[in-house]
Amino acid sequence: MFQQVKNIGLLIAVFLSAGVSAHSIDGADANFIQDIDGPAIAAFVYLGAKHMVTGYDHLLYLAGVVFFLYRPAQVFQYVTLFALGHSITLLTGVLAGLQVNAFLIDALIGLSIVYKGFENIGGFDRLPARPNPKIAVFLFGLIHGLGLATKLQVFDLSPNGLVVNILSFNVGVELGQICALALILIVLSLWRTHPSYLRHTLLSNTALMCGGFLLCVYQLAGYFSLS
Repeated sequence: MFQQVKNIGLLIAVFLSAGVSAHSIDGADANFIQDIDGPAIAAFVYLGAKHMVTGYDHLLYLAGVVFFLYRPAQVFQYVTLFALGHSITLLTGVLAGLQVNAFLIDALIGLSIVYKGFENIGGFDRLPARPNPKIAVFLFGLIHGLGLATKLQVFDLSPNGLVVNILSFNVGVELGQICALALILIVLSLWRTHPSYLRHTLLSNTALMCGGFLLCVYQLAGYFSLS
């Protein structure tokens, strides 16, 4: 038990040391986006893929989604629902100017991770009505897409080639998601061959919930500090 608690503590420390908000578009990438005037398909595909691969909040949620999915058809179905959701709000958020507070939407993304971990440990089985997991994945996909949109809304993007560039960014996000998901599934597949997989289900998803809760609290602290 002490070792399990220690492992959860180490996970939380990793999040703290990462600064929790580390996957915003900044540095050279930010300068590059700001200077683009016209279609830049390859560049935006790359930026979208990079953002998803380094987006630990999205990846934690995906890890929770596929944690108990064994059949490829199930994985495809759930991941497609998530991708459809975040594609809709990413494109709508940027192209239609749907504005949301970045701190609050990222806090909701953190809560989506908590939700999935709670679902994985059977938390909803004790309630009179269990939420539909497929609908939940789609709805959380909408929230994650708004989070992606806020990362682009901070820039004064040129209207010249904007539609092509945002569509390219979304394609990159999907490609990055496929790459990250493949790695997650490989790790899970190897782990499932070991008895510790089922033995540590509660620990793993409790750690997932702790990570999501930490992300939520951090973002709320940022929101209230600027209010």
